[in-house]
Amino acid sequence: MENKKELRSWLSNMGLSHPLVIAGPCSAETQEQVLTIAHQLKDTDVTVLRAGVWKPRTRPGCFDGVGEIGLKWLQKAKAETGLLTATEVANVEHVRLALEHDIDILWIGARSTVSPFIIQEIADALQGTEKIVLVKNPINPDLSLWLGAIERLYRADIKNLGVIHRGFSTLEKTQFRNIPEWKIPVELQKRFPDLPLICDPSHISGNRDYIFSVCQQALELSYDGLMVESHHDPDNAWSDAEQQVTPATLETIMQDLKVKNRVKDDGFHSSLTRLRAQIDLLDNELVNTLGQRMRLAEEIGALKKVNNSSVLKNKRWNEIIGKMTTKGEEIGLSESFILNVFNGIHQESLKLQEKVQ
Repeated sequence: MENKKELRSWLSNMGLSHPLVIAGPCSAETQEQVLTIAHQLKDTDVTVLRAGVWKPRTRPGCFDGVGEIGLKWLQKAKAETGLLTATEVANVEHVRLALEHDIDILWIGARSTVSPFIIQEIADALQGTEKIVLVKNPINPDLSLWLGAIERLYRADIKNLGVIHRGFSTLEKTQFRNIPEWKIPVELQKRFPDLPLICDPSHISGNRDYIFSVCQQALELSYDGLMVESHHDPDNAWSDAEQQVTPATLETIMQDLKVKNRVKDDGFHSSLTRLRAQIDLLDNELVNTLGQRMRLAEEIGALKKVNNSSVLKNKRWNEIIGKMTTKGEEIGLSESFILNVFNGIHQESLKLQEKVQ
């Protein structure tokens, strides 16, 4: 991708002293609801009012948005508050209507990003637009699909681009609605450092209780902004009620975040903070992986007990050490380091197996 620095120009032109904040209801429900939320957000750090008017639902029969009339409500909210406006587009007709109603920012949802056909049709419909276009990560953790969508839009001469990290679907049950998989947006940052990166903590969390911590993690990783779902009466929202916060709560979150104002330095401190945050993520993954390994060791111990088998199996352990030292050498880790790490793991595994004997 050529002239990547052009991708950041729209964000720089906003002249913000803090990360960009996009906020508003998951869905536009009524004109009164949209205007009420907009007026409650206008004196906060929020720059852009978001609201979904077309809602891609997994199953039929659910509330799927108010449609075109919601764009008129966004126009009215902008006229009354000065907030920029943003909505999701999922097909060519959505694009046409959003442009007709002068919506400032169009975002492409996770379900659309998975389809190169949909992305290409949207890119063709937006050919040469000056509008800001944001691309959410695909539902599945596939960096190539995400990058492919960005490249298709860039080739359509859409230079005001950015991406939104909203987490990834998984069959594994976790505290999050969509697991962050932070390493994927971190890798995207490495490849395209001038591509504005925005975090959607609402869809990652699925629970308003986790919004703050996800925002904090994103800012520590040098994200450029946040997209937070905010509703004046979240418990009675027509969609995604659990993950929306009130404008007052959002303002408190913004005030409490440790990384709020951008500080200009020689690049050392910001780079150091970002790298340390990446190490913290990997350390957490290491501990979680070790926990999973030890639970399997306990299961093995229980199986051995039932079958009256000894805990220590030297042949099996020597095979593991041989494979891991070879693997370590391939990625630049010394044999002594691998031995120290896996001997510690082995001793803990034996203790756990002995407990169930």
